[in-house]
Amino acid sequence: MFEFKQRGEILEKFLNVLKKCPLFAGLSDDEILTSLKCIGAKVRKNAKNQYILQAGDCTDCISLLASGTALVIQEDLWGNRNVMTNLMPGDYFAEPFAAIPDAILSVSVVATENCEIVEINMNRLITMCSAACSHHNRLIKNLITAFAQKTLLFNEKITHMSKRKTRDKLLSYLSAEAARQGSLSFDIPFDRQQLADFLCVERAAMSVELSKLQKEGLLKTFHSHFELSPNATN
Repeated sequence: MFEFKQRGEILEKFLNVLKKCPLFAGLSDDEILTSLKCIGAKVRKNAKNQYILQAGDCTDCISLLASGTALVIQEDLWGNRNVMTNLMPGDYFAEPFAAIPDAILSVSVVATENCEIVEINMNRLITMCSAACSHHNRLIKNLITAFAQKTLLFNEKITHMSKRKTRDKLLSYLSAEAARQGSLSFDIPFDRQQLADFLCVERAAMSVELSKLQKEGLLKTFHSHFELSPNATN
């Protein structure tokens, strides 16, 4: 790991991604850079398929994905995997565990590509600095909003999971994605196995249902791209 020390390096490599992160919403470029120094941001790298964080560990940092992709997963003793969510550059994770001292991680985060992660110490984030700078106050407000947004997303997943049939889980998820992206034609952030894990269904059974939905004219799909007919969202 290394601390941010060179302004030029941050501007070139991370600033555009950080500007997309909800934690830095409403902050200017200079305020983001000042905030990174104020809250002791650090960077580390993880190779593809490595654990960024692993269940059973503790962390005192919010992690922000600066490059690459990752998955938040739950695994049982037998290796069965439940995909909680996917992570793209600008997404952040581990904030609930970092907020509670000595909290044990119940999920793991695994890199699906080579990654660079910005780590932000939670205690330094939520403790106002001696200068009481306005942008630090904005960071704290953004963090509260971020907690609320994550709660809403979790509740949405519960809605999908509460459906009894694989078909209904698929339509619930795809309808929600169409609404979120504002289009009946969209890409999802999962491959087939990841989607099955996310919905907690068998991949083979899910593939059968997708085939049926296509034959019924409710959707078209190719890899991670979907096109829904209006009837599929009723």
